[in-house]
Amino acid sequence: MNTAIDIINRTANHINTVLSGDGTGHDWWHVYRVWKMAKRIGHAEQADPLVVELAALLHDIADWKFHDGDLSVGPTRAKEWMDSLGIEPSIIDQVCQIIANISFKGAGVVQPPLSLEGKAVQDADRLDAMGAIGIARAFAYGGAKGREIYDPAASPTEHRTAEAYLKSGGHTINHFYEKLLLLKDRMNTATGRAMAEERHKFMEDYLRRFYEEWEGDA
Repeated sequence: MNTAIDIINRTANHINTVLSGDGTGHDWWHVYRVWKMAKRIGHAEQADPLVVELAALLHDIADWKFHDGDLSVGPTRAKEWMDSLGIEPSIIDQVCQIIANISFKGAGVVQPPLSLEGKAVQDADRLDAMGAIGIARAFAYGGAKGREIYDPAASPTEHRTAEAYLKSGGHTINHFYEKLLLLKDRMNTATGRAMAEERHKFMEDYLRRFYEEWEGDA
């Protein structure tokens, strides 16, 4: 029978293999950082560690953004993996529920409530979309999707549906206003909110400098 440590180690190795070589910012190292942060937040908030670690490791096993908006692919593949390890069904159900519901799907989209474990993983995932790492990931994703860096004539959009968010082709600077700068006020836990403050400020400082350099003022 697999111990919790065995389950986590095998899952980490599996995800490392699955996501190796990704160039969109949704690679193994993104998962690694989310995993580490989710453990930190989960411990502080007294969440179930096994559920937190499994959900963090498996949350991008098949991201809906890369599967034509199909929200079922990620939970399905996660369940297949956990079934292969003989994990008890109640844990599998909790993890799959988290994976199905943690992704940001547009500024105007109301998301379903999460368990404490889901809140810890969502906060960790959102923290990795903020700060220096978040900026790097935003431009990596934009480049992978062939998006412009910036177009002053194109204003941000508050996407009202997940479909609109998925189909958005706006430039990367707009993504700051459509998602990244909104995350600080959407954190779930006290631990996550405290960690988000500095990352949010870093993004604001970055944008000020970006606009100065854009106009040749710096």
